[in-house]
Amino acid sequence: MTTHPTTGLTGPALTTTVSVKPLSLSAPQRGADLHVRITAPTTGTSLPVVLFAHGFGSNLDGYAPLADHWASGGFVVIQATHLDSKRIALAAGDPRRPHLWRYRVQDMRRILDELTTLEKAVPGLAGRMDPSRIVAAGHSFGGQTAGILVGLRVTDPHTNTAEDLSDTRVMASIQLATAGKGGEELTPFAHDNLPWLRDQDFSHITAPGLVVAGDKDDLPLTTRGPVWTTDPYTLSHGNKSLLTVHGGEHFLGGISGYQVAETTDENPDRVALVQQVTLAYLRHVTGTDHTDWHHAQTRLAGGHPLGRLESK
Repeated sequence: MTTHPTTGLTGPALTTTVSVKPLSLSAPQRGADLHVRITAPTTGTSLPVVLFAHGFGSNLDGYAPLADHWASGGFVVIQATHLDSKRIALAAGDPRRPHLWRYRVQDMRRILDELTTLEKAVPGLAGRMDPSRIVAAGHSFGGQTAGILVGLRVTDPHTNTAEDLSDTRVMASIQLATAGKGGEELTPFAHDNLPWLRDQDFSHITAPGLVVAGDKDDLPLTTRGPVWTTDPYTLSHGNKSLLTVHGGEHFLGGISGYQVAETTDENPDRVALVQQVTLAYLRHVTGTDHTDWHHAQTRLAGGHPLGRLESK
């Protein structure tokens, strides 16, 4: 066990990792093969899995500060490049654009269906994953994707129906800087350009979950300000926790990559906080170890300069 000098939080001794990309899965219904990256510890067996969805426009190479940390802490991290990625660059009139949110969920299901194939494609990983312990995680648009896998219902703007697209293979979720409910709280820009945010129902989410929100995450998508991103915590049910990152903007100090230009609030200590709390939660919710999570709950109950952790 180690203690971070700034956050004061404890964590496991970190191990070496290996990352393999791109692994390609055939996916005719999306019009392009699904490219996947897997990052895993070089040792250990019965390794739990984190299925991670990137934010709008990113790709499988993003979010290294999280993927590397989780893998070095004992998890197999699987990332895909979704159709909204700038690497794919769908044309403005592409008929898939209005359904990007749905294609993302299909991508995740495709990965879950092919876990054995993907495991065998990574040298030394075969037989070391535990498919009974899978956590869905995501940032921003990816947080919605993770939420849908555990019960979030999104009203399809074309059919005006909200299907249950949850997957029983996913046991819990981590949603980072994720959109809240829609309706009149959306700005005209969000209403017109992100129709999948118009009506989100969190009430069906009962699986355990951790929500991470920055208290300075003032997005141009809502009239409510930063509190909007706490909706996945306040409006869902079951065993939930909320990490509020003090001073955190949308990229929570820089979780989307090392020294990336899109980070407006670059702060290594904030990133360390998110890394350590999310890893502690992953170890807790998968039953690996509860010590670091309980320590974080005590340490971040109030008065910590970097953040606050609460649960319900």
